[in-house]
Amino acid sequence: MTPPILLIDDDAMVRMAISRVLEMAGFGVAVAEDGFKGLKLLRAIEPKLVITDIIMPEKEGIETIIEMRAIRPDLKIIAISGGARLGNVTPVNFLEVARSLGADDVIAKPFEPEELIAKVRKQLGEA
Repeated sequence: MTPPILLIDDDAMVRMAISRVLEMAGFGVAVAEDGFKGLKLLRAIEPKLVITDIIMPEKEGIETIIEMRAIRPDLKIIAISGGARLGNVTPVNFLEVARSLGADDVIAKPFEPEELIAKVRKQLGEA
């Protein structure tokens, strides 16, 4: 069976924790550590939902969301981020940018497992 969820995050511990939470809730999960690998998996497994981090080396999440939306306009996407500062400027709200560029929902790290599961179920039409 094709995993319905593709998780993209550059942090191995985050990938492991989120995968475990999703699997314990009964979801199949495929993982990728960056946007390049995530896009490759998107084409290979055709997931129903993608959960992607925003701040990643190689190919970051905003660019990944834009490309995924172009490939699969109907794909459900949840963006996750702990946020970041760019130099000494005001923190950028990457999650709002992600939402405006194609994410269906967003979650700020850290988040509770229940919050993630509720958002996943809503996007998959199971809520």
